[in-house]
Amino acid sequence: MWVVQLSAGQGPEECSRAVGLALQRLQHEAQQQQVSCQILEQHPGRQPGCFKSVLLAMRGQQAQILAQRWQGPMQWLCTSPYRPRHKRKNWFFSGQVFELPESPPASSDGACLDNDIDYQSCRSSGAGGQHVNTTNSAVQAWHRPSGIRVRVESERSQHANKKLARALIQHKLQQQRQSESAQQEQQRWQQHQQLQRGGAMRCFHGPQFREA
Repeated sequence: MWVVQLSAGQGPEECSRAVGLALQRLQHEAQQQQVSCQILEQHPGRQPGCFKSVLLAMRGQQAQILAQRWQGPMQWLCTSPYRPRHKRKNWFFSGQVFELPESPPASSDGACLDNDIDYQSCRSSGAGGQHVNTTNSAVQAWHRPSGIRVRVESERSQHANKKLARALIQHKLQQQRQSESAQQEQQRWQQHQQLQRGGAMRCFHGPQFREA
């Protein structure tokens, strides 16, 4: 499984809007290439359709190729949708790609990660229709050694949400380990705190978010 993290860093709301548009484009590309694309975690911005960061899990034959297209700094060239008189027209965001094994990984003491996680089913609270909102398909997961807690309700299947919850905990554990290591590794895993300006790998234009 491949994990993609799109981030606006510390940029203004326009950068968060760029992340929202990038998310829509990535989901569309995934559908075209028959790649499963599921949101693990998202941090919304102040405006509708804006995200400070979003974390996606991708599976499928073309998942690696698609994910790696969203690696690195990217640029959106567009007049600000929130500040029409603002002179700046270049907004930056970035993507980071990580690979997570599909099988239950081992924890630091060698035990299976699942042995350290408590799962609890609960009722979904978000949009998704009558079926989602009236069944206990959502999953809360608690990793006892670290204290990390996550909630996943993006899928209708409780089994699918459980797998995504485990992947999200695994990703957070990796971030935690990396944050305790060298500064360059910390920047790799926590890139949403420091977004590189310039040297964009991809460039998108206008409200339609068309690639140059």
